Amino acid sequence: MGDHSRPAAGPMHGGSGERLAHWVDGRLGHRRIIGSARRLAFPDHWSFMLGEIALYSFVVLLLTGVYLSLYFHPSSDLVVYQGSYVPLRGRLVSEAFDSTLHLSFDVRGGLLIRQAHHWAALILVAAVFVHMLRVFFTGAFRKPRELNWVVGFLLLVLAMFAGLTGYDLPDDLLSGTGLQVVNGTLLSIPVVGTYLSFFLFGGEFPGDDLIARFNTVHILVIPGLMVALIVAHLILAVRHRHTQYPGPGRTNSNIVGMPLRVYAVKASAYFFLVSGVIFFLAAVAQINPIWSYGPFRPDHVSAGSQPDWYMGVADGFLRVMPGWEIDFWGHTLALDNFLPLLVGVLLFLAMGAYPFLEAWVTGDDRDQHLLDRPRNRPVRTALGAAWLSVYTVALIGAANDVIATHLHVSVNAVTWTVRVALFVAPPAVFVVTKRWALGLQRRDRDKVLHGRESGVIKRLGNGEYVEVHEPLSQARLHALTAHEQYHPLPAAPVRNADGRATALAQRLRVTLSRGFYGPGTQVPKPTADEYKEVTRRHGV
Repeated sequence: MGDHSRPAAGPMHGGSGERLAHWVDGRLGHRRIIGSARRLAFPDHWSFMLGEIALYSFVVLLLTGVYLSLYFHPSSDLVVYQGSYVPLRGRLVSEAFDSTLHLSFDVRGGLLIRQAHHWAALILVAAVFVHMLRVFFTGAFRKPRELNWVVGFLLLVLAMFAGLTGYDLPDDLLSGTGLQVVNGTLLSIPVVGTYLSFFLFGGEFPGDDLIARFNTVHILVIPGLMVALIVAHLILAVRHRHTQYPGPGRTNSNIVGMPLRVYAVKASAYFFLVSGVIFFLAAVAQINPIWSYGPFRPDHVSAGSQPDWYMGVADGFLRVMPGWEIDFWGHTLALDNFLPLLVGVLLFLAMGAYPFLEAWVTGDDRDQHLLDRPRNRPVRTALGAAWLSVYTVALIGAANDVIATHLHVSVNAVTWTVRVALFVAPPAVFVVTKRWALGLQRRDRDKVLHGRESGVIKRLGNGEYVEVHEPLSQARLHALTAHEQYHPLPAAPVRNADGRATALAQRLRVTLSRGFYGPGTQVPKPTADEYKEVTRRHGV
């Protein structure tokens, strides 16, 4: 306990090259990876399993993907379907669609493997996404783990594109509808949009080369990049050691947890558990029944079409965007497609760049191995909640037609509700989350100073009834008071000592620092003197 408040540090001195070398050495260093791995300890907490779910789902994806590639024909050439599914016999379909139906109905275990592959993809993206949220809200991205955050961010993006490219390979009507949306979005990009579309589809949409190109990207390029990033992530994790939640005996210089051999046994069992859940879902929950959608035709659109959840945010932005177009220098700019693309890209770039923004605001250049409780960083927690609100509202927008038909309301009413919520929800969620975190901080402060409510009522000499409070254990006191609180940077003068105006970047840094750690952003921790005074008065 005590006042560990720390003012944000000033900028490092030295040339840009020296600062860059110092930054890289602090994140990569020169210690031997093998020696570090031998001394690893693994803290035991349920939230650390999220990253393992992502890793094991990826392994299942690789194994099932190899099996599927033995039967799938990535070709747009037309053939007459003569397989087991009677309603489609005699129809002209692509070889990709024909081979997918053959895999689903005529290959022993083919449908199970195909559905396990799809479920594993959904679980992979969800696990990476939730894992990154855990890292964000607990501050696990701080030095020296900024590069690991970037690796995780790139893995999330690659997993989403892996799902998109794999989803489109069967060449069914639902995936073709999604490709039409992709093509329209590409064409809306100024200057290069047409070239990107022609390159992707091998000509005018739908082209003849898309399936072959998507197959190459899906089974070679993206998995190769993901394997490289996962290896880099594991190497950096060994180099930096595992983070841990604050508690008795846990500091920035040690790790309290199980040894590597014990962790390896538990991880092996967990891998089989995750694999079992994936195959159980594949066996009992049907997913992507392409025979119900039929083969893709450019002149048809699948009614009620919905993308997989991780692409729903992009589809939601597209659906609620007004049909705006402008003429500029003789060219038509389709803002109804381009602006949603731009907003979606900025939304994810803000997620990827946040650790560097916070490090710049705090100026804290120390290694951080203890995790934050989200309530102790109200502004960061509120920003993350606001970001999630945008994502959630956009997902709701992606289902505007389904919501309208199932709830018997106007689709225009749903669309306008989502439009308004995109502007109203983020600031409202930010304020509510921040106040919630501050309220939890006040409750923690009260617990430290006055103890835990025991439920025992005591009558005083003057006739007053009071509830007896029991003092907290030393372990609980440590958990509630171990965090540090930053002071905001001092106000930047309008002009420096030499008379020159203060740099805009420095003034912005001071403003952000006050927004993060200024008045009204955190409740002061109880000091040791306050604790002693209160306990003395209560005779503890």
